[in-house]
Amino acid sequence: MLQLFFAMAFSAMPLTLYVPPIRSLNLFVETTEDFFRQTSLYTVGAYPRIRVAFSRIFRNLFNLFR
Repeated sequence: MLQLFFAMAFSAMPLTLYVPPIRSLNLFVETTEDFFRQTSLYTVGAYPRIRVAFSRIFRNLFNLFR
């Protein structure tokens, strides 16, 4: 049983290297929230224009192949 415990402990050890500490994770989350907050103004205004552009492109493609 002790051997199984050590095998599990040493196999999980490299996984801890990929998980950042909580203090670094908070800065990352704060930066991504700020990025999304700043870009949301542009995406809300650009979304209708992008939708119209794609609908025109697809309409022309469908008419071309019909």
